[in-house]
Amino acid sequence: MNQAKKWRWIERGGILSLFLSVISLAVLITINFRPLYRFDIDYLNILDYTTVTKETLMENFGILMSYLNNPFQSVLAMPDFPSSASGTQHFYEVKLLFLLDYGVFFITLIPSVLFLRYLWKNKRKWLLIRPFQVGMIVPVVFGFIMALGFDRFFVTFHEVFFNNDDWLFDPVTDPIINVLPESFFMHSFILFFILIEGLFFLFYFLGKRELKKT
Repeated sequence: MNQAKKWRWIERGGILSLFLSVISLAVLITINFRPLYRFDIDYLNILDYTTVTKETLMENFGILMSYLNNPFQSVLAMPDFPSSASGTQHFYEVKLLFLLDYGVFFITLIPSVLFLRYLWKNKRKWLLIRPFQVGMIVPVVFGFIMALGFDRFFVTFHEVFFNNDDWLFDPVTDPIINVLPESFFMHSFILFFILIEGLFFLFYFLGKRELKKT
């Protein structure tokens, strides 16, 4: 493999690593953005579907998020929201997806930083233009699909990422579902798409700005 081909593959690998870092970062921010849930408690009138106070609900939500984020926490025990075996299994599978996202982010972070440093040093930030220009189309497409019918989008999402029906919670055995309405997840997806679009545009802008300087 000659030197030119070698660097071409390095640059392709760098772009891929950067994409994975950006996507996993957007997921990381979205799943940990607790102000969204606090806002939705009032906006969606979530307290109408439970007997606990807002403060107690946030405490239980915090316990759930701590379980999902902590690889060393093996037991989910929300004091005011009991869970069935299938409900606990689903949250365990969600936990694995959370940890996978963290793994992707931390594995790709250093290669992405080194790649960006290489682009800055060699004045090749223009390489970011086309990939992230194309990338900006994807959130728009998914956003349009979601706008056509979030119910179908939400079901398809679970069919893709889970191989069982444990996510179909029974409010009697898993009352947590009463305070995690579908609209909250819709807002979370909207936040994710906004973050992705913003981050993609940032790298596209950096590439375009370099071209204008030349």
